[in-house]
Amino acid sequence: MNILHDTLAITGANGFVGKHLQNIFSHEVVLHRDDSVAVLLDKLKGVDVVINLAGAPIVTRWSEGYKRVLYASRIETTRKLVKAVNQSEVKYFISTSAIGIYPNNKSCDESSTEYADDFLAKLCKDWEREALKCTKPTAIVRFGVVLGKNGGALQKMLIPFRLGLGGVIGDGKMMTSWIHIVDLLNMYKFLIDHKAEGVYNAVAPHPVTNSIFTKALGKALNRPTFMPLPIFVLKMMYGEASCVLTDSKEVYPKQIEALGFVFEYNTIDSALVDIFS
Repeated sequence: MNILHDTLAITGANGFVGKHLQNIFSHEVVLHRDDSVAVLLDKLKGVDVVINLAGAPIVTRWSEGYKRVLYASRIETTRKLVKAVNQSEVKYFISTSAIGIYPNNKSCDESSTEYADDFLAKLCKDWEREALKCTKPTAIVRFGVVLGKNGGALQKMLIPFRLGLGGVIGDGKMMTSWIHIVDLLNMYKFLIDHKAEGVYNAVAPHPVTNSIFTKALGKALNRPTFMPLPIFVLKMMYGEASCVLTDSKEVYPKQIEALGFVFEYNTIDSALVDIFS
């Protein structure tokens, strides 16, 4: 992958996506959630592009206190960052959101105007609202399930599969909208090269049912997939946060494709074979 020579500043640099992003820039500055606006302004000197990935981990039990942590780590951090970016010489701002903003069991793309009515959707809407207060050219990237080696969503799935205990969630009909980490990095590079503005779904063109996803993962790992995972078990483990794993999101990347972006990994089989080859 070509190295970008813009100077990048990034929040959430220690996360799965953040670590990968740092590999495609020749120069980067790490921003922290607790940096003041004054500290951020100092760090942003000479920075061309800011990518905002800040946010506490989402797949864990949500107490009311932890919901406040999730909110503050995204909305309040973004609010402070945007204030600094607006006062800086930064040329381009990319913030993060998630496809959890969309309703379940409906085909959605960036033109969709109907949103879910739950905690995750509200979190995404407020997060995006703060990002769009940026006065510099701005893009918002709505993440689907990001697939890659040594981290991210797959790391949480692998233990039962490698033990031969992998299986579908519930009836296996829920839709999973996913993206290979390589395509996500290429998407960031594409957006930066074009200084593209607006909202972009970071998902591959072909979402799949959980049943198809499970079979593809079992095939890539050469492991059986006959042990179904009842939804009530996930609810016992994660409470309200289990929706992250059980919601059905059928989402398409129409906006980025309309600009001419081409995905390297279009199918779940090709993505998982690459990751586990």
